Parts: sequence; C-alpha cells; structure tokens
Amino acid sequence: MTTRILFVCLGNICRSPAAEGVARALAGGRDLWFDSAGTGDWHLGHPPHPPMQAAARARGYDLSRLRARQVTPADFDDFDLIIAMDADNLDAIEALRGGSDTPVRLLTDYAEGPEDHVPDPYFTGDFGGALALIERCTRGLLRDIAP
Repeated sequence: MTTRILFVCLGNICRSPAAEGVARALAGGRDLWFDSAGTGDWHLGHPPHPPMQAAARARGYDLSRLRARQVTPADFDDFDLIIAMDADNLDAIEALRGGSDTPVRLLTDYAEGPEDHVPDPYFTGDFGGALALIERCTRGLLRDIAP
C-alpha cells in the first residue's frame, strides 16, 4: 500500500515544493506518494519561486511542474502523514484537523541536528541553505518511514 505524504509551508512556493521534489528524487523505488501545499492562499496556481527553482536545479531537482495549492481539511483523509516546515505551519494545519488521527510532524523532527524548523528562504534569501536542510531531513524521513 502506498504511503502518502504531504509537505506544508506558508505559501507553497519555496520549502514545501522543494521538499516534495527532494523526496520524489530520493525515494527510489519505495511505494511512496508526495504532494505539497501551503497554509496561505497568496500563490495558488503559481510555480515555485524562481530562486528556489534555481537552487533546486543546481542540486539536480526539477520543481518546474509543481503548482501551489492550499492545505485543506480533506488532506487529513488523503494523506498518511503531514509534514510542516515550522511551528506556525504546524499550528495552522492542526487548526484544520477535525477528528482525524493523521499524524502531523515537523520536517526537522527527522534531522540529525538541533534544528527546530526550516527557515523560510522567501524571507531569508538563503535558498541553498534551506534546500540543504530539507535534503538532510528528507533523508531522515525516508529512513524512518521506509527503510
């Protein structure tokens, strides 16, 4: 049975589409399905932010086909695990929960380090640093859920 994982950030144009692209690339032949969404609605239908696409492309990931969407309560039914990029996003996701028991975790829960969130490069400008952290966390996630 396919495990379905949703990555969520604020606008779904930087961190969560990067996590989706990285996870797809690193998953290999594992029976996993990935998507991404944002807690906000500012960028609906837009591709990932050009600087994030450039940073991803430089590391071998193609995000160009992804389009932003907003997380919904139905995502709790459609996914086995929802992963937030920071505590604010986690709180916004939890506010949609209803009676679902779908786990919601931080991506940095899978890091082998002290990080407690993935900084938003839309504001920090550090797209490469955010992507490197996303890669490290995603490797940990994949080891944890599908060894």
